[in-house]
Amino acid sequence: MNLADNIILNFYSIALLIIISIHASRYQEKVFFQHKLYMIMLYLTILMLVFDMLCRFDGNPGTYFSQFNFWDNFLLYLTGPVVPSLWLMYAHFQVFHEENRTKRLFLPLSILFIANALITVFSQSFSWYYYIDAGNIYHRGPFFWIPASITIVLILAAFLLIITNRSKIEKKHYLSLVFFAVPPFACIILQLLFYEIPFMLNGVSLSLLIVFFTIQNRRMDTDYLTGAYNRKSLEAYMRKKIGASTENNTFSAILLDLNDFKTINDNFGHDMGDEALETSVRLLKTCIRHHDFIARFGGDEFYIVLDVSDQIDLEETVFRINRCVEKYNKSATQPFTLGFSMGYAVYDYHSKMKVEEFQKKIDIMMYENKRANKVI
Repeated sequence: MNLADNIILNFYSIALLIIISIHASRYQEKVFFQHKLYMIMLYLTILMLVFDMLCRFDGNPGTYFSQFNFWDNFLLYLTGPVVPSLWLMYAHFQVFHEENRTKRLFLPLSILFIANALITVFSQSFSWYYYIDAGNIYHRGPFFWIPASITIVLILAAFLLIITNRSKIEKKHYLSLVFFAVPPFACIILQLLFYEIPFMLNGVSLSLLIVFFTIQNRRMDTDYLTGAYNRKSLEAYMRKKIGASTENNTFSAILLDLNDFKTINDNFGHDMGDEALETSVRLLKTCIRHHDFIARFGGDEFYIVLDVSDQIDLEETVFRINRCVEKYNKSATQPFTLGFSMGYAVYDYHSKMKVEEFQKKIDIMMYENKRANKVI
C-alpha cells in the first residue's frame, strides 16, 4: 500500500472514531467503568492511527522524516499491547460485571506491557523487533512476530472468554462481542504475511464502531447503572405484550422492591447502594430465563416480564427467585443482605387492562407483600 492510500484509509478511520467519541462523550454513563475502558480504547486507537500514518514517511534520509519514522515506529511497538489488553478487560467486565474483579487483570497485563516495552527499547540497539537502515527504510527484525503474537493471544483470550461464558452475556450483546475479534485478527494475519498491508488498526476501528452501536450506544433503552432496561422500554414492551395477548397465550409480570434500600444507603453510603442495585440485577438474571425481560422501574424497584400464562408457573418463578436470593445471601461478602418484596400477576386478556392499570394492580400486590413481611 502506498503512502497516499495509507493516509486516506487512516484519515477516514480517525474521522470515524472522532465522531464516535463526540457522541459517546455526551452520555450520562461516562462515569461507569465499562464506558471508561471503551473511551480509552477509542482515544488510543486514534493516536496509534496517527503514529501509523507518520511512520510511513520512510525512504528520505537526512530529513525530519527520519524522526517521524523513528519515533512513530517506536511508539507503535511500545503501545501495541495496550488496546488488546483493554479489550480483554472490557470483555471480562461484560461477562462478570464486577469492576474490582476486572481490575485484577491490570497487574498481569501491566507486566506484559513492561516486558514488551523493554524489548522495544533494546530493539533500538539490537534490532530485535525492527530496525531502520541508513536510508531511513523500516525493516522487520528477527523477533517481529512477538508483538504480533501478543496481540493475537490477547484477542483470542477475550474471544474464548466470551464464547465459554455465553450464558452470562446478554443475548443482544453476544454476537457483537464475538465479532469484535474478527476484523483485527484477519488484518493482523494479512499484515504479518504482507508488510505493505497495514490494516490492523483499521480493523480495530471497525470493531469499535460495531461495539458502539450495539453495546455502548444504549442510553435510549437501558438503565446506565444496572444494565437492565429502563422504564420507557418496559412500558413499550408491556404494551407490545398486551397487544399480542390472546385468550390462550398471555404473559406475566413481577414487580420487585429491594428491601431496606434506604438503610443500605444510610449505613454504608451511596456507592454501596449502587452496588446493591447492580448486584440485584445480576442476581435476578441468574434466576430467570435468558429471554425474560428485566427492567429498572425506578429507584429500587424492578420489573420482570415473562412469557408465562399460568399462575402456578408464575408462582414457581417467584419461589425460584426467593431461593436464589437466599442462596446468594449465604455466600455473599457484602455488608448488606438482599431481599425483595414482590407483587405479581398473570395478565388477564379479558380484562382489557392498559399498561398503567396492570402495573397499578401489581403495585398494590407488592405493597401487600411488604406489609405482610413488615418491611415497609
